[in-house]
Amino acid sequence: MRREDLILKDECFRIVGVLFEVYKKYGGTLLEKHYQKAVAEALRNAKIKFTEQVLIKLFFDDKVIGTFYADFVIELGEAKIILEIKKNENFGTKNIHQVHSYLKALNLQLGILANFTTSGVKFKRIVNLSK
Repeated sequence: MRREDLILKDECFRIVGVLFEVYKKYGGTLLEKHYQKAVAEALRNAKIKFTEQVLIKLFFDDKVIGTFYADFVIELGEAKIILEIKKNENFGTKNIHQVHSYLKALNLQLGILANFTTSGVKFKRIVNLSK
């Protein structure tokens, strides 16, 4: 059953489909960097526009106080969505906060944290409520 109240649900559905395609091909035993490259190729094959290893600057007033690198910023129509790839069995609080920080720094609404595990690909939608 699909929820109708989710933001960017169709866009998220397309991205998650790519993640499952990669998992179907490789299972859960690759290194994180290999999943990232496979996801990039699968996004290209699906004709989904994206930027990989996106530099994000963190500002305090007008001064840069830090930087991050997001795995992907995906563009589907007017929507931009962060996609962060991990090789973990569980969703760690640190990783959830990481994606949330990216969303706030870029002023985006939705991020997807994807974990490639030995029992499947799992994903979590992370919403920037301050957007």
